Amino acid sequence: MSKADPNSFVQGEMRGVAMKLHTRDQAPREGQQEETGKKFAEWAPTRAGYLQFLVDSRAVYSTFDEVVGANDALAALRDTGLERTAALEKDIAWMLETYPELATPPVSDNAAAYCAFLKDIAAKSVPGFVCHFYNHYFAHTAGGIMIGKKVADLCLGGQKLAFYQWASDVRALLDAVRVNIDAMADGWSREEKDECLDETARTFKYGGSLLGSITGA
Repeated sequence: MSKADPNSFVQGEMRGVAMKLHTRDQAPREGQQEETGKKFAEWAPTRAGYLQFLVDSRAVYSTFDEVVGANDALAALRDTGLERTAALEKDIAWMLETYPELATPPVSDNAAAYCAFLKDIAAKSVPGFVCHFYNHYFAHTAGGIMIGKKVADLCLGGQKLAFYQWASDVRALLDAVRVNIDAMADGWSREEKDECLDETARTFKYGGSLLGSITGA
């Protein structure tokens, strides 16, 4: 990502709120939250649990696609190159073919709840939805990549899934999204900016709930 822009809403206010919600295990230098679950080094993922995570992630990313595609106020977030639904389809098919003992599970209650919430918040508050969009996609390119490598090494024979691969430099893709969100935020009132920031904790809650199938939490 390019050098931090002091005038950037994403790199300034959004990042500041998000970093305070990280644990020390997640962000040793800036995390402020106490660790309540298993530390990353203690995770013991299973193939079945990881397949559940992929199925749940497909539902959530598909919902992001659906909401962004249907709302012209979110047009700047279309076709970013960060979309993950097609990659997840490919990975789920690969797992079912490679490990025939597995069967596609239904979408979990946690994932279904997040999908419903995303549709609801988008109808009520575009800034609130943008918070979920950016933080969810950003988390996948950061800690998500480490999670993918750990699971691949422990359960998948080192296979690098399409979920963790992008057609071009993911940092550049994220930076372009950041610029677009900053442009959107320039037109928001202070109240609307606060609506965005106020959703940060919920993005962590819902995102963390999806990881339970990997961590066993």
